[in-house]
This record gives sequence, C-alpha cells and structure tokens, in this order.
Amino acid sequence: MRSLRARLIASHALPLLVVLTVVGFLLTYLLETQVFLAQASNELERQAVLVADVAADYPAIWTSRSRSQAFLDLIGESLPAQAMLLAPDGTLLASNQPSDESRLGDVLALPGLDDVVRTGAIVRVNYGEQPGTGAADVLVPVIIAGRVRGVIRLTDPLSTVYERFATTRRTIVAVLAGGLVLGGAMGLLLAVGLERPLRWATRAIAGMAAGRPLERLPEQGPEDIRMLLRAFNTLTEQRQSLERSRKRLLANLVHELGRPLGAILSAIQAQSADTGLDEAVRRELLDGMEAEVARMRRVLDDLTRLYDRSVGALELDRQPTDLGVWLSQTLSPWREAVQEKGLSWHLEVGPLPEVAIDRDRLGQALGNVVSNAVKYTPRGGSVLVRASASGGEVQFVVEDSGPGIPPEERERVFAPFYRGQTGARFPQGMGLGLSIARDLVAAHGGSIRVGGERGAAFVVTLPVASPLEDGAAAPSGHSAS
Repeated sequence: MRSLRARLIASHALPLLVVLTVVGFLLTYLLETQVFLAQASNELERQAVLVADVAADYPAIWTSRSRSQAFLDLIGESLPAQAMLLAPDGTLLASNQPSDESRLGDVLALPGLDDVVRTGAIVRVNYGEQPGTGAADVLVPVIIAGRVRGVIRLTDPLSTVYERFATTRRTIVAVLAGGLVLGGAMGLLLAVGLERPLRWATRAIAGMAAGRPLERLPEQGPEDIRMLLRAFNTLTEQRQSLERSRKRLLANLVHELGRPLGAILSAIQAQSADTGLDEAVRRELLDGMEAEVARMRRVLDDLTRLYDRSVGALELDRQPTDLGVWLSQTLSPWREAVQEKGLSWHLEVGPLPEVAIDRDRLGQALGNVVSNAVKYTPRGGSVLVRASASGGEVQFVVEDSGPGIPPEERERVFAPFYRGQTGARFPQGMGLGLSIARDLVAAHGGSIRVGGERGAAFVVTLPVASPLEDGAAAPSGHSAS
C-alpha cells in the first residue's frame, strides 16, 4: 500500500468487497427465507394434496397396513419428501423411511393431527416454525364418503432444501465474485489514469530540481489533475522564458559594455602611442570616451532599476512640481538628440497642473519612452510629444514615424529583455527601457500603453495628485515645433 496506485485500487476494491459481501449474504438470506423456502413449502403441500387425492380413490388401503405400505411403496419413489399414512387416531400405517419400520402400528402424537381430523383442513408447518426441527411438515386429510378416513403426512428436512439450493448459492457467489473482479479491473484502470499524470508531474519536478531540461506535459486526466499539469506547464514556460532572458541579458551585457570599452581602449591607445596629438584631436578623443562612459552608465542605471523592482516596491520622493516647467527641462536634451539625428521634433503642451511627482524617476520613465522613439525612427522621420490634462488625469503622448509595433506584441514590449518577432522595432539594446518606464509610471499610480498605425504611439497617463495647501494650480502653456 506504499504506492498511489495500490491505494487507489484499494479505495475502489475494498468498499466494493464489503458492499458485495453484505449484499451477497443479504440476498442469499432473502432468497432462502422469503422465496426458496416458501416455494418449497408450497410445493410440499401441493404434493401432499395430490397424494391425498390418489389415496381417496383407494379406500382399501386404510383397512390394512400391508395395503397402506404397498400403496406408499408404489408412489413413494416419486416423492422427494418423507411420507407417512396415518389413521384418524394417529396410528402409523405406512412410511417410506426404513427407520420407521419399528414404529408401524404405534399411535403418534403429532401436533395438529386432531385439528385435521376434526375440521378436515390442511395443517402446514413451514421450515423453522416448528421448534427443535429444521423441516417443513404437512398434514392433509383423506376424505371418503364425507368423513376423514386417514391422513397423509409429508415431511421435508431443511437439509434437502439446502442441497437443492446449493446450485443457486454457487451462482450467486460466482456473480458476486465476477462483480468484484470487474470492479477491481475498473479500479485498476481508473487508478492508472490518475497515477500516470501525477507520476509525470513528479518526475518532471524531480528533473527540475536536478537541473534537467524541462518539457511540457500532456494535460490528461480529471480536471483537478489537468489544473496541476497546466500550472506545471505554465511554470515550465516561465522558467524557460527566464532562462532565455538570462542568456539574453549576458549577451546584451557583453555587447553593451564591450563596444564602449573597446572604443575607450582604442582612444587610450591612440593617445598613448602619439604624445604629439593635436589638442583638438585629443579633446575629440576625450569627448568620445566621455560619451562611451555615459552610455555604460545608462546601462548600469537600467540594471539598477531592474534590481530595485526585483527586491520590492519603488520608493518615490514626491515633490509638488509644475509639469509644464518640468517637461520642458526633461525634454530639452532629447530635442538636441533628435535634431542631431536629422529628425523633425514637435512638442505640443497644453495647460498642465501642479502635481506631486518624483521628478527624477518620472523623468527617467519619460526619457526612456522618448529615447525609444528617437532610436527607432529613421533619418528624415519625426518625433511628436504631446501633453494635456483633463478629467483629473495628465496624459503624455510620444509618437514617432518609425516601424510600428504589431498589435499582438504591444503588451509584451514592456517585458524585460523583450525582442519583437519581426525584429524591425527592437533589434538592439538591453530591452529594459520600456519595462523600467512602466514600473516607474505604475509607482506614480499611472499607466502606459502603446498604439499607433503607421508608427508607434506611447501614451503615459498619470492621475492628478491632491490639491496643494493653497489650492492653486499653476497651469503653463508651451508650443514648439
């Protein structure tokens, strides 16, 4: 009983064994007492009546014991029961049992004999009703010329009935045994059907602990087992996704840090090899090194934000902020980057309220979105930033004319290390910028989504914070293109 299969089979077979055993005994008892014994008693009475009818046609048998015995010997071979011929006063005239020879001519005191002689009625004692015996007893009067000339007594021991009932009992036992075997076989099939998916899941979990490759399991069995297997498959997919993300992270780190380090090393070697460099060239090399270091710094900042999200909720330093002034300061470096790349820059800002925000964190989130637009918009394209406030919300929209994002990928672009299936929108970088932007916006109680038809349009929505103590909002309006 140590295995699940054995316990499942026992859970099906043992109750069935108990039920079938109880039903078998009860059925046997009811058949014996209510059906078979009653039918046997009825059959015994019918035979006694037939013998009495035949005896009524031969009055001479009641005048001589030898004739009585001859008559009984003649018909006794066809009787399955013990038969006696009695005179009205109880004298034993004849019997088909050799053990009764010594009692022939004796007067027997039989219960009910007087009633039979006096009333001419049949007296029957069913099996088990007569104390001290296990037999049925029938007394039938033989009436000739209107009076009782004798009595036919048939006695059938219970043992003979049980002998006739043996076949029926064996049939019942065979049926019950067959039902038990069939129930055990069905229990085995059900047990195997339940055990197999659980064994798959157990082996797969053990393989997971041992570090073996994971595979999806077929979702079979009852709904509860299917839910378990479905949960395991989901866990498997998540772990495989994390493993892919880990490998992608290492590859991206090698790329993002190796390229600027190579450029810095080249600049250092150039300056070390030629001490007579022109000051303008030296300054250009130093500026390039500084730019590469800044790029590595942004990579490290992204990894830091990713770590902050993994260890817990972001802590914000909210300060009442004029969003119009803050937006102008936040976007000014990106306006220069757009113009340097040869893109058209459009800024549309409506009246904005004063809101309590973490200026640096929200600036990083918006900067990541704008950086994404600038990075993937080809030369000659355009980038539009639009800000407005209405209905207790502030909305920032960043649109670009670069490759769009298919609808089926628009939610997944915010996952860490995500790379689109088409490869047109996200072929480079760490894949952390949009994920970090979503977390920072969510920490402010807002949301970010992506749409667009020809290009990409990212929409950042923030709730307006509680009014300041003086109740004054500081709207400001700006427009540039």
